[in-house]
Amino acid sequence: MDPVRLALTRKLVGAFGLDREMEVVAAKPAGESTLRLVHRQDYIDAVKAASADPAAADVSYGLGTLDDPAFAGMHEVSALIAGQSVGAAEAVWRGDAEHAVNFAGGLHHAMPGGASGFCVYNDASLAIARLLELGAERVAYVDVDVHHGDGVQAAFWEDPRVLTISLHEHPRTLFPQTGWPEETGADSAEGSAVNVALPAGTGDAGWVRAFHAVVPELLAEFRPQVLVTQHGADTHFEDPLAHLAVSLDAQRAVQVACHELAHEHAGGKWVALGGGGYAVVDVVPRSWTHLVGIAAGRPVAPETMIPEEWRQDVFARTRQFGPQRMTDGRWPVSWASWESGYDPADRLDQAVRATRRAVFPLRGLLP
Repeated sequence: MDPVRLALTRKLVGAFGLDREMEVVAAKPAGESTLRLVHRQDYIDAVKAASADPAAADVSYGLGTLDDPAFAGMHEVSALIAGQSVGAAEAVWRGDAEHAVNFAGGLHHAMPGGASGFCVYNDASLAIARLLELGAERVAYVDVDVHHGDGVQAAFWEDPRVLTISLHEHPRTLFPQTGWPEETGADSAEGSAVNVALPAGTGDAGWVRAFHAVVPELLAEFRPQVLVTQHGADTHFEDPLAHLAVSLDAQRAVQVACHELAHEHAGGKWVALGGGGYAVVDVVPRSWTHLVGIAAGRPVAPETMIPEEWRQDVFARTRQFGPQRMTDGRWPVSWASWESGYDPADRLDQAVRATRRAVFPLRGLLP
């Protein structure tokens, strides 16, 4: 979670002039009343206390741990990230913007009463909760981070107004060990939680196939008024914390698909967030710059050479050599549609079938 990944992304966005193709807005930090839409007051108080005195962090709230170390200003920084996502959701709902991106957001592991997995306040859940507060009746959340979007699922487990879809590495092999296909929502909201648990080693063709085998049909049935997506870049084959083998080009293909699905099923209302991603030079800035370009209506072609001034900035900040192009050399990404045939011996197809069997009948769809 080195903040340099955000600085380098912002610099790359600027190097391509994308910041001149959109309105860049500094939304205000989320206040306590907004944070309470998802988080308990005692937890907010604990974060504030740890922020004021990191040595006094209460580990019972997940604070002061290896994953979520306490630091001065933790509450203020986390509330600012949350406020950016809430502000993005408000702008899209009001019609001030058709699309909005907060690549600092996507902190999807934070729970109502505790920090988890590098996440303090769950900005994705807060953005969705704010949309519901403003009158939205159906909000869809699609999470393609390599880790299960457990905090968002937990926040809306009992709420049929929110459809959460998470594609992630199988919980047998990766934190947070949740996100099984059988997790489909509470009795009051059966079929509102969807989990695709992908086998370790899944590459481009399988990852994109799984996305298209599940997400479009569910969005067509649910008819969301707003689509919120989380684009953790840690599915990449260079990422040090997980075991998928997805390229930057496949990540871009799914970003394009999310944009198209927002227009097809949500009236174009799209809030896109960042998330995980720990190859902070080679992967994260390129992936999220593609996301910004797509949302801004000025996508960056994969074969585009990266401006030399950005690469010089990378070296000055990190003493690493930055990538030269906006592609991993795998564009266009080829994949087989689900309709082209199910292979019962293929582990990826088995994973997709498990999800479709668990959820699709609950939503009146054929498995």
